[in-house]
Parts: sequence; structure tokens; C-alpha cells
Amino acid sequence: MKTMNNSIIRCICALVLGLLLVAWPEAAILYLVITIGVLFLVPGLFSIFGYLTRGKQRGMSFPIAGLGSLLFDLWLMIMPAFFVGILMYVLGAILVLAGISQIANLSAARNWTVVPGAFFIIPILVLIAGIVVLFNPFTVATVPFIILGVSSIVYGLSDLVNILRFRQKPDKNAPEIEDITPIEEIKD
Repeated sequence: MKTMNNSIIRCICALVLGLLLVAWPEAAILYLVITIGVLFLVPGLFSIFGYLTRGKQRGMSFPIAGLGSLLFDLWLMIMPAFFVGILMYVLGAILVLAGISQIANLSAARNWTVVPGAFFIIPILVLIAGIVVLFNPFTVATVPFIILGVSSIVYGLSDLVNILRFRQKPDKNAPEIEDITPIEEIKD
């Protein structure tokens, strides 16, 4: 359940990022970089806070990805001018990774359910959009932002649909814990 909550938070962050990029493609890029940094802060804080509150007791490993997200956020907020030049490359790479991740998740979902081929179309489009942004980032400044924003919105919505549609359900034939007869009663 916790993994699903983190995935939903990731989808919401992708949707917010996409809406910001589509609504204000010509806005001040420094504010956009800082906003993106804040969006990286949310999942990082959630994963680290979750580890500190429950993870230590359950023997979970430290969330290195959450720490990386948090450190990346701080870097974005402290040095936004540095990222102005490389922002499109970073976001294009994120889209490529997001597309690959969705394709891998859908492929894994085939182990327990039928995944129609049409569900792979959007992750492939997200992957292609990321590649286009990586190889053509500065031709027209607003077009990549709009493409990136729309792709981020599509990614967030499609990943949310995939999470809800292909979540693993408990086995209906597995006995409940109360249904299992203790060994002592069987011997009597």
C-alpha cells in the first residue's frame, strides 16, 4: 500500500510539473527551476520521513532515492541559474527514464494480469518525447517546455491509471490467517 501511495504522489508531482510548463512556457526560468526543485522535495521528504517513522522498526533500508531527491531539490533551489542551461536536458532525461519505467512496470504486470498492447503506447510516446527534448532542446524555447509539460501530464495521468488498473490484488483462494487450524488442535 505504501508503494502505491508513493507512486500516486509521483503521479501528482508529474501532473503539477506538466501544468506549470504548459501554462507558463515563457515565465521566468529561475522560478520554474525552483518550482521543480520543490516538486523533488515532496517525494524525498515523504520517503525519508516514512523511513524515520516506520522504516527503522521494520528493518527497511535507508531510502537513498529519497535522499537523492532531497539533495537535488536543495541544489536546484540554491543554484537555479546553473540549471537554466541544462534544464531541458535534465527534464528530457527524466521523461526518458519515466517512459522506460512505465514500460518495465507494465511488462512486470503481465506476470499477474493481462496487459493489452495499447497500454504501452503512452509510455512509448513519453519515451520518444524525452528523446526529442534531449536532442533538440533549444530550437524554440517554449516548444520544448510545452512538449515536456504535455508529456509530463500524459505520463502522470497514464501512470495513475496503470497504478489503479494493474495493482496486485490478494489471492482469493489463499486462506485467511483465522481459517488456518493450529497444529495442536489437529493432534487432539
